[in-house]
Amino acid sequence: MTDADVHPSAIVEPGARLGADVRIWHWVHVRAGAVIGDGTSIGQGCYVGAVTLGRGCRIQNHVSLYDGVTLEDHVFLGPSCVFTNVAHPRAHVSRKADYAPTVVGLGATVGANATIVCGVTIGPYAMIGAGAVVTRDVPPHAVMVGTPARRIAWACRCGETLAAPTCARCGELYLLSDAAAILVERHGR
Repeated sequence: MTDADVHPSAIVEPGARLGADVRIWHWVHVRAGAVIGDGTSIGQGCYVGAVTLGRGCRIQNHVSLYDGVTLEDHVFLGPSCVFTNVAHPRAHVSRKADYAPTVVGLGATVGANATIVCGVTIGPYAMIGAGAVVTRDVPPHAVMVGTPARRIAWACRCGETLAAPTCARCGELYLLSDAAAILVERHGR
């Protein structure tokens, strides 16, 4: 552990690697094999398996991250969102060799109580709405809602929904189509 702030009620197993300025709150369990990037914050009541979390991630309360999940840098996970890791679980059949990898891309947001079915990739800067159920890959910048989740809009890197090619909040310019949102002109951040 390097420079991490770990609450006394948290359990961080030997073999977990914590970056600088990591904050781990009350009643968190971090398993051996977890790699947590610099500046990441993990809220109370979370479980972190042998996963990789990028720099600057924000994991809100009561999120479980099971083996097979990877978060790239600056991912936001809302309270109680759920990640699965086996496509066809059975209590009486061991499927540890069948964990399906799930990747959440740079700067993406997963809303409260959303469910992410294993084996999907959520593209950079995508926005998954609260309560959505993601069953297939999500393109970069997509705003996804519903069960199963479907794209209803595109999101800027700053998180604003793009009603036009130029973001009303930060001024970044995108090329928008039914298939993609492509950043054309980047600003500040």
